[in-house]
Amino acid sequence: MRQAQRKKEKDKVAVALILAFCVIALTSIFTIKSNIDKINGSNTNLPVSEKINTSESSKNAAKSKTNVEKKADKVSVKVPVVDSSKPAGDSSQKSSSFHSPVKSEAATLTNEYAMDHLIYSVTLDQYMTHCGLDIEAPEDTQVIAIADGTATAVYNDDRFGKSIEITHSDGSGLVSVYSNLSTNEMVEIGDTVKAGQIIGGVGSTGLFESLEPAHLHLEILKDGVYVNPQEYVNF
Repeated sequence: MRQAQRKKEKDKVAVALILAFCVIALTSIFTIKSNIDKINGSNTNLPVSEKINTSESSKNAAKSKTNVEKKADKVSVKVPVVDSSKPAGDSSQKSSSFHSPVKSEAATLTNEYAMDHLIYSVTLDQYMTHCGLDIEAPEDTQVIAIADGTATAVYNDDRFGKSIEITHSDGSGLVSVYSNLSTNEMVEIGDTVKAGQIIGGVGSTGLFESLEPAHLHLEILKDGVYVNPQEYVNF
């Protein structure tokens, strides 16, 4: 009888622990979804292609703050880890003037550019357009500039996390945007950036892609319009 009673008590404890873990997991998911819903609520009816315009005010505020903070912290910035097995000037690139943005042979394309069709978002649990490429790699793998240019924005985006915008200096009208970075403190607004220069690290700072593995979210715009990054870099 005593053994049976002890077994029942142990079973009750096990059930209680399982229920507790379930509650914690559900609470975490609910919190992420609530935060996403709050952000979505402010721009519900706006197309994805207007993201840059709608976030202009937050970018401007972030620019002034970033300039002050980064001048004090730039010396102590941690350089992300390198997988040196893939050189910056990889011969598989579509153009010799463009570099692969993630310096790692382990890098893989997980979400394609999709402005003319819908793809499934794990984090948002819905089908939606996607204005860039998601390139998965180990946390803090080095992210490099795809071409020469000037850093025209360094900011923390509410949706896509720590970001750097580079306006390229070849007269092509191209702008590349690197988001979901582990750090964006390696360059400042106005810095001249060279092709292949390390500008940050692969991270998981974007709320809209927070349930996905660490990756770089890369966007390319030509004359202010989103284009497929795979027209310029191979992945």
